[in-house]
Amino acid sequence: MNKIYNAILDDAIGMARRAGDVQLDFFRSKDLEIATKQNDFDVVTAADKASEAIIVDCISKKYPDHSILTEESGFSHHNSHEWQWVIDPLDGTTNYSSGLPWFNVSIGIKHNGVAVAGVVYAPKLNELFCATLGGGATLNGKPIAPSGTPLLSKAVVSTGFPYDKAVNPDNNLNNFKRIMPIVRGLRRLGSAALDISYVAAGFLDAYWEMNLNEWDVCAAMLIAHEAGATALRFRPDRNWSILACNPHLESQLLELLSTDSR
Repeated sequence: MNKIYNAILDDAIGMARRAGDVQLDFFRSKDLEIATKQNDFDVVTAADKASEAIIVDCISKKYPDHSILTEESGFSHHNSHEWQWVIDPLDGTTNYSSGLPWFNVSIGIKHNGVAVAGVVYAPKLNELFCATLGGGATLNGKPIAPSGTPLLSKAVVSTGFPYDKAVNPDNNLNNFKRIMPIVRGLRRLGSAALDISYVAAGFLDAYWEMNLNEWDVCAAMLIAHEAGATALRFRPDRNWSILACNPHLESQLLELLSTDSR
């Protein structure tokens, strides 16, 4: 299956680069249309929709039987349960709409329910993270691995806050208060896929966030696993609540991340 996974990965890279080119065309443009979805914190732009259209069109033409799950359009079942593409056409939309460079295209491919290929492409940063199941993980073609930082006191970590933070008291603030004083640094980069990929590459020592969606993390979690990092769900009751870290920090962080953050 490795040849099949590698071929699909190559196609996903091509789709991600095409979508990234569209994002660069719109970036910091006066023509960028910005709207909101669930609330004022949850934004969507013309670039999100154009990027998704490109990727979905490419998949539908080359893999017409494959299912597709995307952030903007939801689930398209097609004719097969065997293959599924899980897509965030523009992860980090708030950054993007504000003119900040931490945004990306995230494309994960699942075979019989297991992620087997993944691409996270940050066009403004020229960073292309890739992985296949059993094939390792790379950044711009070079193998990556997580950091070896052994203690939280020496760790630089990242987090984020759910879109329902204003109305749901289970909003990660207690976790933030527990962890922030005991780490070397705590960052809020605004893109789950990049945060996890940065843990995979050793740029961050750890990352956690609550109430994400599968399209936010599918590709990046495979990249993390293949790089040798920990990437797991620590709050099954809060959608995709993810901890990614180097293996030395896993038990230390799980003790601090409560099962109920209220």
